[in-house]
Parts: sequence; structure tokens; C-alpha cells
Amino acid sequence: MADATLTIATPGRVAQLTTLPPLSLYVHIPWCVRKCPYCDFNSHEIREGGSSASDPHSRDRGLTAELEARYAAALTADLEVALPSVWGRRVHTVFFGGGTPSLLSARALDNILSAIRARLTISPDAEITLEANPGTFEAQKFADFRRLGINRLSIGIQSFNPRHLKALGRIHDETEARRAVEIAQAIFDNFNLDLMYALPAQTLEEAQADIAAAVAMAPTHISAYHLTIEPNTLFHRHPPTVPDDEVSATMQEEIEGMLAAAGYEHYETSAFAQPGQESRHNLNYWRFGDYLGIGAGAHGKISLPDRIFRQMRYKNPREYMEQAVAARPVQQENDIAAAELPFEFMMNALRLTGGFSISMLTERTGLSIGAIVKPLEKAESLGLITRDHERVVPTLRGQRFLNELLQLFL
Repeated sequence: MADATLTIATPGRVAQLTTLPPLSLYVHIPWCVRKCPYCDFNSHEIREGGSSASDPHSRDRGLTAELEARYAAALTADLEVALPSVWGRRVHTVFFGGGTPSLLSARALDNILSAIRARLTISPDAEITLEANPGTFEAQKFADFRRLGINRLSIGIQSFNPRHLKALGRIHDETEARRAVEIAQAIFDNFNLDLMYALPAQTLEEAQADIAAAVAMAPTHISAYHLTIEPNTLFHRHPPTVPDDEVSATMQEEIEGMLAAAGYEHYETSAFAQPGQESRHNLNYWRFGDYLGIGAGAHGKISLPDRIFRQMRYKNPREYMEQAVAARPVQQENDIAAAELPFEFMMNALRLTGGFSISMLTERTGLSIGAIVKPLEKAESLGLITRDHERVVPTLRGQRFLNELLQLFL
């Protein structure tokens, strides 16, 4: 393969940052058992071996020791390349996303975590999350994950309805979903259930039943996402029949009401948590914190005193592994121009139902409130936000019409 070219763009400098934001680490595991028709994440079926060709080393619902070792070596090499940009900074959260990270063996996860701990300073109370799909649950393996330091689990349930699970292309059924939660309850004090609504042919009553089933299991966190049809997915090429906007809006309102009644705080557009159990990793994203992303297709955002930049790793797992061990894991890097910072910040912070403080805007971007006073005044006149000298908070209308609100800051 010819040497790949790193694309770097430097469109402008930001104002001097006096304090760097908190730092998180994201680790992407790109394989899954089967690609879901709605999924636009960088995930590859394990039979592909990370390319369009069949991988003779893959096995059903798992990765071979050889492939795990190659990927762990690539992640380690990737981290080595990234160290100068985050040297001396403490990592407050770690998140293993995918794909399906729960396909990893405990040995592979141990090797990856050991490599991370040897190179980065991980906070003693760090939140360390692993995404898991019910079709990959084994009680002993997940007990081993907990022993290795995973202290938060995020389970991709999506629905408890067998008809909807089939429509979504999930590899698990209702029984496996419930069994996965039972295992999580026995091993983890902190776990999230991912659910989706406005599914193909879903009724309001069925959406409510999914939420009721989740609440009955008492997870510390529930994520309830509206199904969106994304480009480059099977659903985009062959659109299913989904509830109309009015029915979807009613589903959203009912879900929010049910979760509030059950004691879950609605702190972000799609996130609900028991008091004090918000996802610290995701909060760092929404507060415009920094995150180092390693692994195939991982994205990162890093702040330096006079510069904020984004990175993207090579997406194809095979190419990523080749480039990472050659110390070239980053395919694209670009500075965020000062003129783009208002939108970049708002795109994250306005997802929070509690909004953001003026001091955080200045701390994370170097901007003063005066730089965005005109769009703030417009948003307030439209009833999309409320504000005072300390905070900016989206109204319920602003939450419902978030895209309209964000457009004001472009």
C-alpha cells in the first residue's frame, strides 16, 4: 500500500486559553456480529475482518486472539503517537465504543487497559464505560470486565419487542435482552440502557411499553433516541414506514413524562439519569471538553493554549492497523477557526437541558459573551432560550427545535 497522506488544515487561531478543559479518552472497537440497517457508525461485521474480503480467522460472535492482539498493538501505537498532544494531562473518563466492544475477550481488554494506564494518568475515580450488546453477554466475561476496571456498562437494548428487534436487525431477542440486564444488575452498580422510539410501524403504546420495561429494571441511566434515517445506511436505501412527526412528538412527550415520574432527570436531549448518575463521559462532550479518540475511525478534539483541533483516524480497520503500527494513525487533522467556535460550542452545550454558564463558554473557547450577543438576542426573541448574566438555557421550544436554534450561530 502506498504511504497515506495526512490532511491538515489550519484556518485560524483561537484566543489564548488560560485553562485547558477536562480530558476524556475514547477507544473505538470497529467490529460487530452484524451491521444493523439504521447504523451509520464505523462498524464492520467480524466475518469481513475489517475489509470487503472474508477473514478466515473470525468466528461467530467473537474475535480471534490473533486479530485482538493486532488491534491492541495498533491502539498502543496510536496512543504513542498522540501522547505529545496530551502530555501531563489527567484522563477523567474512558469510553469503549463501537461496533460492539463486548466482543472483546477479557484478555484483550486487559491488554488494552494496561497499555492505556502505562501511558496516561487515569484519575483514580475515572468513569470507565464499555458498550455491550445483549447477544454477546456471558456472565463470567462481564465479571472479568468489572474486575479489570470497567465500572459502567451501556447496553444496546433498543427495544424489548421481538417484532421491532427483528425490524432493526438486532442479533438478540427479548429473552437475551432481559438476561443481559440481569447479568448487568448482578455485576455493575452503574449501567445504562439504550432504547429507540419512532421505530418502523411502532405504536405509542408499544413505545410506552419499552420504557416501562426499562424502568422496571432500575438502570441508573436510560438513553431514549428517536430513530433517524441516516445516509449510507440500509434504511436510507430502503426506507421503512415509521410514525409521522405528530405521533413521534407524542411518543417523545410520553417518554419524558414517564421517566420523570420514575425519578429520572432529563439532563440532555436523549439522556435521562437517576440523581447523580449522569454519563460523565458524554457530559464532557456536551460541555465542549477535550477527548482523545483512538481506534479505527475515531474522532478527537484537543485544546492547546492557542489552538483547538480535531482529528480523525483511518476508518477501515485493516488500513488503520497498518497505518497505526507505522506511526501514522491520523488521516485528517484540522484546526477549529475562531469564527467556527460559537457553532461548535453551541452544537454541544445547547443539548443540555440546563444549558451552560457564561464562564464555561469563555473557559472552553476563549470567546467573550459579546462575540455571540446578537444570535443570543435573536434566539431569546424567538423563545428558544432564556438567559441572564450567568447562564444560557434552552427553553422547551429550543429543545424541540434545536436545529433551528443552532442555525442562529452558524
